[in-house]
Amino acid sequence: MKVVEKSKELSEIVDCTFSPHNKPTMKVQPGEEVRIETRDCFADVIRPGRDLAKVLQSGERVLDNPVTGPIFIEGAEKGDTLIVDIIDIQVPDIGLTTIKPGFGALEGWLSKSPALTKFSSIRNGKVHYKTDHGKEISFPIKPFVGTIGVAPPFESTSTLTPYKHGGNMDVQDVCSGNRLYLPVGVEGALFTAGDVHAAQGDGEICGTAVEVPAALTVKFDLLKSKSIEWPRIESTEEIMAVSSARPLEDAARFAFRELIQWLNEDYGFSVYDAYMLLSLTARARIAQIVDPLYTVVAKFPKEYLK
Repeated sequence: MKVVEKSKELSEIVDCTFSPHNKPTMKVQPGEEVRIETRDCFADVIRPGRDLAKVLQSGERVLDNPVTGPIFIEGAEKGDTLIVDIIDIQVPDIGLTTIKPGFGALEGWLSKSPALTKFSSIRNGKVHYKTDHGKEISFPIKPFVGTIGVAPPFESTSTLTPYKHGGNMDVQDVCSGNRLYLPVGVEGALFTAGDVHAAQGDGEICGTAVEVPAALTVKFDLLKSKSIEWPRIESTEEIMAVSSARPLEDAARFAFRELIQWLNEDYGFSVYDAYMLLSLTARARIAQIVDPLYTVVAKFPKEYLK
């Protein structure tokens, strides 16, 4: 198995972008498994004894969503679809959550909040969060990759922004056992990933989840000459389409339109039949409403595809 290591020094990280101009760190063949080491969304600079407030006061440069890669997939060409099987995600025994002044879904109402950091222990498959009044609340971990995607075809895009190439979607369904489909925009696809979360609520409303460095194992494949517009996800129980836009209702419309397209092209439903059926059976998740574009996941049960 090939291993893509995270940079040992922050100075080795040139930028935080998905870009057709980034030079690949590794080339892999379709069907190969790859282990990818990632930093957390703050590049691992926040830790017990050094919280967000201290980092901001120090004036130290804080990278936004540093990612590992890009990885060049042999044979990938513009117009193909890249398949990414998420095989495993390993997380450490501690994660962090922050509030950054002026950032988050409630910016404007809580924009004067101080810089806050909470560290949660991760053990026995659960996150253990301590409230301000001393209570410990435990809930299951569900590790997933928050920022994942390929290079856009024409220009560089910040790793903070989700769009058709993937990016900072913060979709909980990009997890072990699921398959992600991404539209290839450049030769080699230039796949990149980072910003793993041990757990997250829908919307990620304060701007962060349980942020962790991680090691993820993925396997790549290609659908040649198969073009999709937006990322898609497949689990054992559902097919899903992911779209990002503002306002939020546009993200929902794009996601449902992509799901209708999938049902029409691959499963034989007419467009209007799929339109009506989704109105009766679909589910939708608000993945995040804190990034430059908001992300919605539209879902359809596989049991109706049999």
